[in-house]
Amino acid sequence: MAADVKKKTPMGIELVRRGIVTQEDIERAMEYKKNSPNKKIGDILHILDLGDQNALIQAIGEIMGEKSMILRYGDININVTDYISIDVAKQNKAIPFEISNGKVKVCFADTTNKRIMDTVRLLLLNRGLVMERYITFESNIDEILESFEGQASENISISRDVTTLVDSIIKTGMEKRASDIHIEPLENEVRVRYRIDGELLTVANIEKDKQLQIIGRLKAISNMHQEKQESQDGRILLYPDYNIRVSSQKNIFGEKFVLRLLKKNAGIKRIFELGFPEDDALVNKCFNKRNSISIIAAPTGEGKTTTLYSVIDFLNSPNINITTIEDPVEIRIPGLNQIEIDAKTSFSGSLRTVLRQDPDIILVGEIRDLETAEIAMQSGQTGHYVLSTIHTIDAIEVITRLRKLGISNYDIASTVASTISQRLVRKLCEHCKKERNYTDDEKRIIETIGKKYGVEFDTSGKTFDAVGCKECNQIGYYDRIGIFEILTIGDELKQLIVNDASSIEVRNEALKHGYRPLVIDGLGKVINGTTNLAEINKKLLIY
Repeated sequence: MAADVKKKTPMGIELVRRGIVTQEDIERAMEYKKNSPNKKIGDILHILDLGDQNALIQAIGEIMGEKSMILRYGDININVTDYISIDVAKQNKAIPFEISNGKVKVCFADTTNKRIMDTVRLLLLNRGLVMERYITFESNIDEILESFEGQASENISISRDVTTLVDSIIKTGMEKRASDIHIEPLENEVRVRYRIDGELLTVANIEKDKQLQIIGRLKAISNMHQEKQESQDGRILLYPDYNIRVSSQKNIFGEKFVLRLLKKNAGIKRIFELGFPEDDALVNKCFNKRNSISIIAAPTGEGKTTTLYSVIDFLNSPNINITTIEDPVEIRIPGLNQIEIDAKTSFSGSLRTVLRQDPDIILVGEIRDLETAEIAMQSGQTGHYVLSTIHTIDAIEVITRLRKLGISNYDIASTVASTISQRLVRKLCEHCKKERNYTDDEKRIIETIGKKYGVEFDTSGKTFDAVGCKECNQIGYYDRIGIFEILTIGDELKQLIVNDASSIEVRNEALKHGYRPLVIDGLGKVINGTTNLAEINKKLLIY
């Protein structure tokens, strides 16, 4: 059992001070420890039956800040193997013994070991249960487990245990709204991290000797080659509500896996729910339906595809033929013709075929090369409306990127109707965000930026700090929202583009016609309490 003291006073001295044992008892225990150096002092006192055992475990619990008890077989009111396997119980010296109101009480021999705590907590979270931990003597745990082994009609094998563990990791990721799961071999352990609302959080550290079995299980369910250690891609189709893309990559400690969790039939948010300015006229101006192309720009992972889906949903109607070309199809939308790119197809090849299918609106998942860009432009010039994405830092730089791909200034000016850049920032948790006044530095930053772009922000109200509660997994943020900049290309900008104007010249002219950079929308969402300045700075480095 862990008897490492959170205070500086050694456990033995503290127990003597409290009158639980005598100095002679501690000396006997220390003599015993010479032959059993890994034993904790509290466990040794229990083995030697020194002092009142109930008082001893209660005192140890108080010293360590833990609930404590001597676990007896009669205290176990549940079927332990319904919650964790015997293997897990033995490896982690842990026994669930009671459940009430969604909480499972678990006795541990060591509550200071984070890896053990995370392993058991993760398994229970998979069942929708919260762990309430208790500490007891190690020999107490061992005696109970021995009695289980004598009565167990079947033991869960190691391979079955790993199957359960991998399943728990995936299902818990789904429950926690993770977009990605990272399973990473390190030197002495396997780390599990979830990306939730764009941030990576460590959720478990698994013992190193499970690594090969975890990798084998992941390859088996992802339809990957077991013997190959070079990079592979696969899919997990075991979960009816999810399409899980899997990528493996060898590193110096093994093979790392990243699982992208794509929820099937996920509800499509309205464009305004994503954070787009609530202005119907602006939406209609940005997203024309004939003879043009609209491009959404942002780095990877900033929600471009989600915005495309919302625009398509906004435009969708029974009298319009909409076709999408995606890699992969992330959300299935009724009434659309959705095409998925695979090893035998490409965006450009699929786009050529789609043009023979009498489309009104075409969604091209991404403009990656000149060929795709040229066909997309031609489509926009021949009566179609094209929606696509591209990787650039802002809406103005879309023009520069198209030029670098080889698209002429004339084609850009005559075909591109609008470019929209976006970033995703975390929303403050409504259950725990803490109100306060703006600091002088915050006011200065906001007012300086506002003045630069001719926008006045009211900083006389309140701003909010992230706190953390059970609703947001103690993070302080829940979900994300987009911040946007919108460039609609009118006659003045068309002329500049045709004349090969620089991006600086285009930006200066756009500012005269209502264009505002990302930071302005971001600060607006700070002022209305949706997010805070720290989140905006993390994305845009404004101070």
